[in-house]
Amino acid sequence: MIDFVSPKTGQSLSPQGGFLVSASGEQFPVVNQIPRFVPADNYANAFGFQWKNFAKTQLDSFNGTQISQLRLERCLGFSIAELKGKNLLEVGSGAGRFTELFIKGGAQVHTVDLSNAVEVNKENVGQPDNYAIAQASVYELPFPKASFDIVLCLGVIQHTPDSEKTIESLWSMVKPGGLLVIDHYIWRINYYFNPATYYRLVLKELKPQTSKKIVDALVNFFFPLHWAFRNIAPLEWLLKRFSPLITFMKPHPELSHQEHFEWARLDTYDSLTDYYKHLRTPEQINATLEKLGAKSIWINKGGNGVEARATK
Repeated sequence: MIDFVSPKTGQSLSPQGGFLVSASGEQFPVVNQIPRFVPADNYANAFGFQWKNFAKTQLDSFNGTQISQLRLERCLGFSIAELKGKNLLEVGSGAGRFTELFIKGGAQVHTVDLSNAVEVNKENVGQPDNYAIAQASVYELPFPKASFDIVLCLGVIQHTPDSEKTIESLWSMVKPGGLLVIDHYIWRINYYFNPATYYRLVLKELKPQTSKKIVDALVNFFFPLHWAFRNIAPLEWLLKRFSPLITFMKPHPELSHQEHFEWARLDTYDSLTDYYKHLRTPEQINATLEKLGAKSIWINKGGNGVEARATK
């Protein structure tokens, strides 16, 4: 495992009385056995609240599917079994839908999240020997640069202040010969004709508890209609002109009615309360990676929009 360092100076850290401390006197608190390198209150608060309310919804181990594993292996380009022994950095821990698969694959897993979702992740994953977690920013990661065989960031970059700066920061953690795996929301003109775009302008400014109550009410109203019209294309198309719901009935028919309802609650809240939401074309993602000097660039339209991986 790779030890934590100060994200500001790169100095080694040692535990002292509930803190990680550097030789120059920097102190980073350890709360609930998780090092904290950022303030507790930040723009990702809604995500932390989200994962505390949907702690297990997307875990393959909980829902009995391989939805997360199939997405992960498509992005990696190989089976999770091939992760064994590799030093891996996951940026954007969430509740652990991918973290548990990295552990299962035998990687040396280092995972961070900006929000207090790290607490949910730790509760779901436990304390295996090949796992370290911290609350930290992608722009100030608490590890030495160029240390990881694999750096992976799925479902996150579009929610950070600057997508290109985020990709550059992730790239700095990949060691020569290592792999960067990312995805990003895709640019699409119909984004501006989607009702969710305008609900979000209001909901993202509210307290997470308030916005969740509103989202729950929207899901309670619209979900029965989505379910009833799921196989009636004209009515489904018309409904989407008014409904802000995110649903997965087409891509994931293996989920039950109740699971679809929970996924709609989760992903609709996610899509209507994210503080930042950026869109990029496949060409823009490719250009960013080329500018960094990436090799063997793979770009795919799928999942969240644009999936990519590249070798350093």
